[in-house]
Amino acid sequence: MKKDGEIQLLLKERRKGTTQKVAAARAGMSERTARKYERLGKLPSETKKPRAHRTRENPFEADWTWIESQLQRDSALQAKTLFTLLQQTFPNRYQEGQLRTLQRHMAAWRIEHGPEREVMFAQVHVPGRMAQSDFTSMNALGITLAGEPFDHLLFHLVLTYSNVEAIKVCFSESFEALSEGITACLSQMGGAPEYHRTDNLTAAVSGLDADGRHEFTKNYQALLAHYGMKPSANSAGCANQNGDVEQSHFRFKGAVDQALRVRGSRDFISRSIYESFLDALVRSRNLTRTQRFEQERNTLRPLPSTPLKLTREVTAVVSRFSLIRVLNNTYSVPSRLIGASLKVIIRAESLELYHGAAWVLSLPRLLGSCRTTLENDELTIRH
Repeated sequence: MKKDGEIQLLLKERRKGTTQKVAAARAGMSERTARKYERLGKLPSETKKPRAHRTRENPFEADWTWIESQLQRDSALQAKTLFTLLQQTFPNRYQEGQLRTLQRHMAAWRIEHGPEREVMFAQVHVPGRMAQSDFTSMNALGITLAGEPFDHLLFHLVLTYSNVEAIKVCFSESFEALSEGITACLSQMGGAPEYHRTDNLTAAVSGLDADGRHEFTKNYQALLAHYGMKPSANSAGCANQNGDVEQSHFRFKGAVDQALRVRGSRDFISRSIYESFLDALVRSRNLTRTQRFEQERNTLRPLPSTPLKLTREVTAVVSRFSLIRVLNNTYSVPSRLIGASLKVIIRAESLELYHGAAWVLSLPRLLGSCRTTLENDELTIRH
C-alpha cells in the first residue's frame, strides 16, 4: 500500500502540469496506481477502515466474566491485583508476560463501562488575588546543627499568580506558628493579597456550618483582618485546591536537597546560618519569577504600620512543686514564684511570663502535650 507522502508527491507533480505517466514515475508508482488515487481523491490513510476483528485470541476470554464482575463491584481494583488472584486460582493458565495484556483489556473496559471521574478544571490565577500556605516537614532531608539532628517544619506561603514564595522555620502547626509565619512571609513579599487559603488546619478552621461552608476560628479571622485578607480553605480530601503550595513544597525541598549536595554537607554551625542558607535559596528561586511578580506587586495591599500583637494569653498559678501547667505541658519555674498567679503569653517557640505588668522570665515552649521540663538552667530570667 502506498504512503501518503508518495501520493502527495504525485498530486504535486500533476498540479505542475506533468503528465500522469511522468508524475507516476517520479512518485515511484505505476500509472495504474496513480490513476486509482487520482480517481479516489483521497490519501491512503483516509481509505483505511478500522479493524473490527482480533488479530490474536484473547487469553483472558475464559475468565473475563469474573474479571468484569470484580470491576463492577469495585472499579478501583488494579490489574496486578486481579492477575495475582488468577494465577493463584489457575497456577498453570497465566504467565507473567500476560499482565500487560490484562492491563490493556481493563483500560478498554473502563473507557467503555467505567464510572464517571472527577473533572479537574484549570485554575485561573489573578494578580494579587490569593496566597496559599501550609506547613511541611523537613526532617527527611537530614539537617543537623553542630552534629545534632534538627527536626523542624517550614511554614511555606506562595502567591498563586507569580508563584513567588516565602518561608519561616517552625516546630509545630500551632496558631502561633501560623500567625508568625504569615507575618514573616508577607513582610518578605511587601504586601498582602485579597485571599489567604490554607489546608484544614485546626489552628484556622473550626469546622463546617449547616451549609457545609468552612467556619474559621476567631483568632484566625482576626489575624487575616489585620492584613486585610479574606479566609479560604480547601475542601477536606481535596489537596489539589491548595495545589500551588503543595507543588511548591515538593519542588522547594528538592531544591534544598540539591543545594545541600552541592554544599557537600547537611550540617550547619547554628540555626541562624541554616536559615540564611534557606533564605538565599528562596531569593534565588524567586528571581525566575520577577516578571510576573512585577505585575502582581502593585495589586498587593500595603501592610499595616502597627505591629501584630495577636497572641494567646492564659493565667497559670505556680504550684507548691514550683511548676506551672500550660496547654497540657508542665514547666518548672524558680521556687520564689510558688503561689504566684502569672500571665503567660504564648508564642510559637516560647512562653513569656508576667507578674502583673512586670516581665518575669521566658521559657522555651514544649512541642506536643503531656511533656515536662525541669531544667531551670534553660530559663531566661530578668532580675
